[in-house]
Amino acid sequence: MFAVAIDDDLALRLYERRDAEALYDLVEANRDLLERWFPWTEGTRGPDDTRAFIEDGLRRFAAGNGFECGIVEKGRLVGTLGLHFVTRPEGVTEMGYWLDEDAQGRGLVTRSVAGLLPHLFGTMDLNRVEIRADPANDRSRAVPERLGFRQEGVLRQVGLRSGHRYDHAVYALLRDEWRAGRDATAET
Repeated sequence: MFAVAIDDDLALRLYERRDAEALYDLVEANRDLLERWFPWTEGTRGPDDTRAFIEDGLRRFAAGNGFECGIVEKGRLVGTLGLHFVTRPEGVTEMGYWLDEDAQGRGLVTRSVAGLLPHLFGTMDLNRVEIRADPANDRSRAVPERLGFRQEGVLRQVGLRSGHRYDHAVYALLRDEWRAGRDATAET
């Protein structure tokens, strides 16, 4: 099964069907926070819904068209990080993530994204990784900003959440930019 060890306490691992109840419990515990940013919460009403989400992620993984991973800290599920799709031959993906409110503020998502980038640009041979976030979601936007992604613009009224339209700030990092940043860090 696909997994990436970020450090001694933090890992990403592909969701399995048996994770459906734990994932639903995490969504339920964070529902108020998640509803503020994600339209999918309206359709997540029980473990069957998270099971369907996991099965979709497993199908995409098997087809080479994305995946959904649990963010696991010290053996405890604390969030989700996934690739919504992978386009070929262009080598483009869009990444999304969310974290348990109690686990926020410790850099877990930043470390997880940074730890996954070598796999995306190396093993998967992707050329472009995008992250989109509601412009009002400062915490979510801080992740790509810390990691050297460039904000390329704002897509206006691209989403619909609870009957209200919202925008997406679009960030992207290219393989060459990632390599240059990694090489510059290694030189210092």
